[in-house]
Amino acid sequence: MPKKRSGGGLSSTQQAAKFLGVSVLAGAVMAGIALPAAGALGLATKGSVESFDELPANLKTPPLSQRTTILDADGGQLATVYSRDRTVVGLKDVSPYMQKAIVAIEDSRFYQHGAIDLKGVLRALNKNAQSGGVSEGASTLTQQYVKNVFVEEAGDDPTKVAQATQQTLGRKIKELKYAIQVEEELGKKKILENYLNITFFGQQAYGVEAASQRYLSKHAKDLTLSESALLAGIVQSPSRYDPINDEAEATKRRNTVLRRMAEVGDVSRAEADKAMKDPLGLKVSKPRNGCITAVQGASFYCKYVEKVFLSDPVFGKSKEARSKLWNQGGLTIRTTLDPKAQESVEQSLEDHVYKSDKVAAASTLVEPGTGKILAMGQSKPYGYGKNETEYNYSVNAAMGGSNFGFPTGSTFKPFLAAAALEEGKPATQAYPAPYEMPYPSQVQSCSGKPWVNDKNYKLENESESEVGPYELKQAMAKSVNTYFVQMLADIGMCPVVKMADALGVVQGNGDKVPEVPSSMTLGSTGLSPLTMASAYAAFASRGMYCTPVAIESIAQTVAGEKKSLEVPKSTCSRAMSEKTADTVNTLLRGVVDSGTGKAAGLSGRQSAGKTGTTDSRKNAWFVGYTPNLSGAVWVGSASQKVEMTNITIGGSFHAEVYGGDTPGPIWRDAMSGALEGKSVETFNLVDIPDPKKEDPDKGDGNGDGNGNGNGDGDNGDSNGATGGLTDGGTNGGTQPTPSFSFPDGFFQGNGNGGGRG
Repeated sequence: MPKKRSGGGLSSTQQAAKFLGVSVLAGAVMAGIALPAAGALGLATKGSVESFDELPANLKTPPLSQRTTILDADGGQLATVYSRDRTVVGLKDVSPYMQKAIVAIEDSRFYQHGAIDLKGVLRALNKNAQSGGVSEGASTLTQQYVKNVFVEEAGDDPTKVAQATQQTLGRKIKELKYAIQVEEELGKKKILENYLNITFFGQQAYGVEAASQRYLSKHAKDLTLSESALLAGIVQSPSRYDPINDEAEATKRRNTVLRRMAEVGDVSRAEADKAMKDPLGLKVSKPRNGCITAVQGASFYCKYVEKVFLSDPVFGKSKEARSKLWNQGGLTIRTTLDPKAQESVEQSLEDHVYKSDKVAAASTLVEPGTGKILAMGQSKPYGYGKNETEYNYSVNAAMGGSNFGFPTGSTFKPFLAAAALEEGKPATQAYPAPYEMPYPSQVQSCSGKPWVNDKNYKLENESESEVGPYELKQAMAKSVNTYFVQMLADIGMCPVVKMADALGVVQGNGDKVPEVPSSMTLGSTGLSPLTMASAYAAFASRGMYCTPVAIESIAQTVAGEKKSLEVPKSTCSRAMSEKTADTVNTLLRGVVDSGTGKAAGLSGRQSAGKTGTTDSRKNAWFVGYTPNLSGAVWVGSASQKVEMTNITIGGSFHAEVYGGDTPGPIWRDAMSGALEGKSVETFNLVDIPDPKKEDPDKGDGNGDGNGNGNGDGDNGDSNGATGGLTDGGTNGGTQPTPSFSFPDGFFQGNGNGGGRG
């Protein structure tokens, strides 16, 4: 077998040339690198060294990316997110053993030489020639630090990383020039501190503090001699000397560091020998990065916070600026999440809907008067596996939610009622409200061009027993569809559009609610639970709508100093008069007292709310509130393909799902836990007289829709009023609504709102 040539295959001439090149480079550096743009070494202008009059700020205080910590409202940690798992610490918080170990193995003459160690260069050339390979490098700690800054700036861009590490003479000279200036301006101690914070230790750990936590679950200031040698040894080749994957190789490397520390006099030979006998003592902490690791089931809330940060101009004028700030990290974000409320939401969802069910549920709680989002959860957990999802069903598409939101059914009716009250309609307003009827022939719109029922669309009530006339209080409690369509025809759509705008009600895709009767009355348009909870919170706060917020405060740590960042604030504005809000509260209190939402009533507290169920039972809702908490619950299929009839949800069989029997109890339990220990507050209720009861002999209870005795025989209510806006009780079906078909993972939006209670 032929012998390998000394120098790793390089001939004597090649080795001499290599030595000469390094010597010339070193000489140029020692001469102050006084090279012209296309200098004596024949450097091309593109790769040349420009004039360096001032050391760049990033080399003095590098913008090290660090982990960001997300907290709940009480200061409890929800999650950590980072592009680099790093916690910057001062030299005083690093064990003296660690400081000595890294210097001994990486640059033992660090305190004796300047930016470049010529003796080290010559020694490395000699050793490499003897070994036939590259057994020793010549870069000083300062040079390594400068190179690491360039790599850090490159981030995860492979092109920029390649440019930062390319082996060209121009880049090397630039690196050396900066190294000289760093030595002059920072000094040895600061360079060592910066180096220990920037360097990569493997296993996603950047900097000595993160490495100490990853491998040993302790702070860098508490590292022993043996532990310090272990970590210092990793730096040269984090994959080769990884103690988790190759304990034997890591042990050999640790012992090499200990011997070197003894050779340079940092420790005695006896201390080094004793430390070599120690086991590695690994106590590994697995990386916990990202919202998927959030506690309290708050992964979706965490992702919402991230989306807010990356989209709100308060954190940067451009998307790139916001992304850079987020990736740089070092943020402590205190959110508005109430841990008690979040726990209650998660428990309620778990009790009522299984993650393996054909349908899912989502719930969001908002504080009236402040817009603070206190809790957000859903039955299918955050993830990428079976019965998991990364879609947040509680929010709009731009914030990580469904493409269109989910049709809300009759939960939209209170917005119409509020608009009518603002227009001067009394709380005792009555309409004929037959069991079935065509949509009105025309309904006025904001544009002045009326909506025209040119296809003879029709609608009906949930039950054949729901035959008017009804006043508003009854109609709301029973969720009478025909009543509210007649109300819309009476006031027109523009007041409802204005009310929806004032309450922040937009579709899941961010568009305004369409000006068509089915959307303006029966909730055929897709909205999100957060939108609904925030809008209903305006009723609770007596007419003041507050935009939802999730971030309380942010502190950023840069160069060991903390500063506060501006955060988005809730904007509160009057959406309706106090009288209107109080009237709506009285109406919706009737829904939970004796109407369709009775199963959602709270014990010992006043509450109000509205049920909603859409055509084919594809969506069921309950949205309700107390004076100090508002919440929305949606149950349905994200793909809008599951009809909730003859279905088992959470272990309970349902012949038909209603807003009151499935979302209602979820809301009740979530709210009860969230409000435990909170003050009991009351609404400012108004007096709405019950409809006068007529002699049952005056009507036969079988109205024909033409004004001939429309009545409810069961209740003995009758009225000879004409149908007015109806063409009589024709036998048509419900209004057809648009239908869409999407692949799994995309969500149907408009078209399923039947306005059922």
